[in-house]
Amino acid sequence: MSKYQTVAVERRGSIAVVTLNRPDSLNAFDAALRRELLLAVREVNDDEAVRVVILTGAGRAFCAGADLAETVTQQEHFRVEDQLNGEYKPIMLEITGASKPWISAVNGAAAGIGSAFAMVCDLTVMAEDAYLYQAFAAISLVPDGGATWHLARTIGRKRAYEVIVSGEKIRAPKCLDWGLCNRVAPADRLMEEALAWAGELANKAPLALRYSKQAVTEAVENNLADTISGEARLQHLCLTSRDAQEGVTAFMEKRAPKWQGR
Repeated sequence: MSKYQTVAVERRGSIAVVTLNRPDSLNAFDAALRRELLLAVREVNDDEAVRVVILTGAGRAFCAGADLAETVTQQEHFRVEDQLNGEYKPIMLEITGASKPWISAVNGAAAGIGSAFAMVCDLTVMAEDAYLYQAFAAISLVPDGGATWHLARTIGRKRAYEVIVSGEKIRAPKCLDWGLCNRVAPADRLMEEALAWAGELANKAPLALRYSKQAVTEAVENNLADTISGEARLQHLCLTSRDAQEGVTAFMEKRAPKWQGR
């Protein structure tokens, strides 16, 4: 297992838990966390033994966003575009492009770019007292890290703009109602329920999880005709796999299938 200072990586069988680990700063992003999270995400994505990943935060919050203490001490010629495109964006794309599902387990605040990390995961479970918060307008900034993309596509343009400019803290029950999370759990059982859900998914056919994720991602951007063709291409990959043969054989033999992800 790799060792990090600002991220914790724990494996529980076929489940990996990646934890933002700067609890004294509410897991706000500094340079070390940006650097180490990318390495941690790549580590678990490249591990074939890991079938599902949970992303969460240590302590009282999921993530408070960017560390403003670091921001005000940036060098004279610092450009935020370089940081967003060069440091945050690769992490986001590693998660969305992963062949395995990522579940965000949101405890407390997911603010600023922290909300983008909560939303970029494929599935989300939130603690009852958790919330998503677009904190940008309060300090004369705009959302980043893809937050506007997720909000607009999930809750619509008008609601997205409203929560951005109003700075509303979108509480877990409203997130569930609006489709910003899949499940809400008691705060003291958040990880228990996230792990149970991850365990269920880890027992599913890996190729079905992988290509269903890809199909949904492509469907968000494609028209119907292209979506049908894309599904057909992915269905061919699944149908000709060893796992599909194993699934049929296991069904006929009335036993649990033994998935290989091939």
